[in-house]
Amino acid sequence: MGNAADRTGFAGLEAIDEITMLCVPDLMAAFQAGALSEEDVKAVQLAMIAHCELMADRVAIIDTPPGLKAQQVKEWRQDYTGYDSKYAAMYWPWIKVADPVAGKQVFVPPSGHMAGIWARNDSTRGVHKAPANEVVRGAVTLELNITKGEHDQLNPVAVNCIRSFRGQGIRVWGARTLSSDPEWRYLNVRRLFNYVEKSILQGTNWVVFEPNDPKLWDSVKRTVTMFLRRVWRDGALFGKSPAEAFFVKCDEENNPPENRDAGILTVEIGIAPVKPAEFVVFRISQFAEGAGLEE
Repeated sequence: MGNAADRTGFAGLEAIDEITMLCVPDLMAAFQAGALSEEDVKAVQLAMIAHCELMADRVAIIDTPPGLKAQQVKEWRQDYTGYDSKYAAMYWPWIKVADPVAGKQVFVPPSGHMAGIWARNDSTRGVHKAPANEVVRGAVTLELNITKGEHDQLNPVAVNCIRSFRGQGIRVWGARTLSSDPEWRYLNVRRLFNYVEKSILQGTNWVVFEPNDPKLWDSVKRTVTMFLRRVWRDGALFGKSPAEAFFVKCDEENNPPENRDAGILTVEIGIAPVKPAEFVVFRISQFAEGAGLEE
């Protein structure tokens, strides 16, 4: 866990702004070696989540302990840990990979692979695309090949499953956060907001100490609108036009004299994120050839 003041452990990452994800695979290595108990694992994972919530610009990738069956994972998720955070995501099961040092195949927690998939997805499709239905490169097999029924049990409790599909390889088949709030159910929505917030803050640094008047309000509104229009064109926002996809408000109404006297400039921004098509429903019915529309 480390210490922020001494810049050790993941607490030391508070000093680095560019980080967007946090995973601690060695936590499970220490647990396997007997150096940590299950309660210690929970304590570290709670600290990971607290770190990400404090920074509000990164998401924790949480592993489950090794050797669990589907029902045990559900109990670990719901009864034992009970994490509830829009800044964390949990993955299961473990992945078997070739270990070049040991010269054999070993099972590893999935968080390292998931971080790589998030990064790959960000560069190829964009942060708005859910990092799921992606091939887990380097995965030889899974600790447990789960069934559709087991997946249907775990997905509603926000355990993102990794599944093996015949002819399609091993793929990530879930993109949920650990939040109970439906607004923040999907990982790509949380990470899109992180990206937009950070980009706008960095892109409007020039505003600080400028005269807080209508000319500045118009400049800020124009800058933010241009950025969000580009985000909309990339397919990250829902709506047929920019007006449907987002709004930017910076005027006298949300910058009253008392706020200006306190040195505060307020910009209200609303965006409509695109949600993933998690469940695809096909309705199929019989159709009699040549039948009329009434039938």
